[in-house]
Amino acid sequence: MKPGTLTIRSPAVAGRFYPSEPGGLKQTVRTLLQQARCATSVAPKAMIAPHAGYVYSGPIAASAFVTLTTLPSSIRRVVLLGPSHQVAFNGLALCRAETWVTPLGPVPVDLAAVERIRSHPAVKIFEPAHALEHCLEVELPFLQQTVPTFAVVPIVVGDASDQAVSEVLELLWGGPETCIVVSSDLSHYYEYETACQLDRAAARAIESLAPEGVQPEHACGRIPIRGLLRSAREHGLAAATLDLRNSGDTAGSRDSVVGYGAFVFTGND
Repeated sequence: MKPGTLTIRSPAVAGRFYPSEPGGLKQTVRTLLQQARCATSVAPKAMIAPHAGYVYSGPIAASAFVTLTTLPSSIRRVVLLGPSHQVAFNGLALCRAETWVTPLGPVPVDLAAVERIRSHPAVKIFEPAHALEHCLEVELPFLQQTVPTFAVVPIVVGDASDQAVSEVLELLWGGPETCIVVSSDLSHYYEYETACQLDRAAARAIESLAPEGVQPEHACGRIPIRGLLRSAREHGLAAATLDLRNSGDTAGSRDSVVGYGAFVFTGND
């Protein structure tokens, strides 16, 4: 590595979105996983999980991640994509970190996989997209408690086409050693009944593998979701909704809520 190159990505939201003390974080995640109902006996190729503070979205996220514990894990690489909340940019952003750290310990970056996608015209190194972003970080403790050994390919998605996201996923698709996780919440700041309607519409589009059906009002991670749906359709995967709730169901007022969904994609890949 060249002098000055960033090699470690430290936690940005520990103590805010999830506990910063290792023992407390481990117990929190374990409890959420234990309370989640595993609705499938088939290991997913891909999933969509929410990324809010654990008190709000943790139970729904656990519904997705608990599926990784159903069978002896063959997963060695997790491709983790989510939307940018901090900065606007075009394309898909990588960072230079070789390791991501959470209070539960380090997670290595799959540098060979990162190198494989760097030649794609939509992909670039863009550190500001990762520096303060929470959407990828909050998924890692769940993965650390459900996948014994894995490396991560962390991608923050800016303004990009469905096709560009799908093309990058194709470069990383692999076999059973690779799991794809799209980090996204659903509707934002509608009153409870309106949010439920919007979230049900998003779930129908996801289950139908219909990228065009996922609209801006449906999900902050609309772009990576649409790219995943495109790839899932090409690979003949089936999508299922495991959990669909919002902050009014978990830990907040129903006057203005954020929607959360857990979805898995299974098939022959």
